[in-house]
Amino acid sequence: MPRIGFHASHEQISPRQLLADVQHAEGAGFQMAMCSDHLAPWSERQGHSGYAWSWLGAALATTDLELGCVSAPGQRYHPAVHAQKIATLGQMFPGRFWVALGSGENANEHVTGDAWPRKEQRVQRLEESVSVIRRLLAGETVSRDGLVRVHEAKVWERPDPVPRLIGPAVSVESAARVAAWADGIATLNQPVERLRRLLAAYRDAGGAGPAALQIHLSWAPTEEEAEAIAHDQWRTNVFPEPVSWDTAQPEAFDAMAEHVTPATVREHVRVSADLGQHRAWLAEYAELGFDDLYLHFVGQDQERFIDVFGEQVLPELR
Repeated sequence: MPRIGFHASHEQISPRQLLADVQHAEGAGFQMAMCSDHLAPWSERQGHSGYAWSWLGAALATTDLELGCVSAPGQRYHPAVHAQKIATLGQMFPGRFWVALGSGENANEHVTGDAWPRKEQRVQRLEESVSVIRRLLAGETVSRDGLVRVHEAKVWERPDPVPRLIGPAVSVESAARVAAWADGIATLNQPVERLRRLLAAYRDAGGAGPAALQIHLSWAPTEEEAEAIAHDQWRTNVFPEPVSWDTAQPEAFDAMAEHVTPATVREHVRVSADLGQHRAWLAEYAELGFDDLYLHFVGQDQERFIDVFGEQVLPELR
């Protein structure tokens, strides 16, 4: 069976509480953790967005977990600054940190005042940024022009080992493309057949390294409560591309989500009061070939979820 990890959602929980939650998750038997990196939440009801990189230092220092982060270089973060952050955490906590480098969302990047590029430019900017970050982590001095401009940059901290640069991908096409540069792949829960094709596309394109799946789920003692939690917190996260990429403000997501039904949320979140059903879903994902499963309980109060899954779900999956 794959390793089971905890997802720390900065958009939904204050960084102080989230630090306590990840420590609690380690004690309950979760084997690793990952977090988001947002400047803004998806909804005003979520209401948070602590700085992930400060939090990562504290989480790595106060647990023994491996931790990862999904982050976007190129606009809000210059890739030289990104490389310095990656190198610092890698040097402080050898072998315990990875980062998934994505093309980003307008909700987090528009604050720079720069235009939000079209998708193909964002992908090219990401690939240029990854090249810069890899060269800097290898100790090179980097100068370049293009969508990403760098002048005589050098990162003086040299992590050993170099943290893995993971390729986040939601579509089959993206999975095949990130295989050219990634040390592994990370994706979200989707229909099983689509996940099977996504993994195959990554491997067939030469993609190496571990495959990770982040699973949005909602559990509560009753089906009604589990559904209400998911609908309250995650109905702004059901929109397809390009809406999720291009929308700039939480209030816009909230306005669009006014008519999203619980049934629609269930298409994106694994909702059930039945722990056996959650175990079955996770076992099905494991059979697809994922090495790591990160569980994201979409509610804001994590304590009950951590305790119950730690006692009744994780041991059976192992």
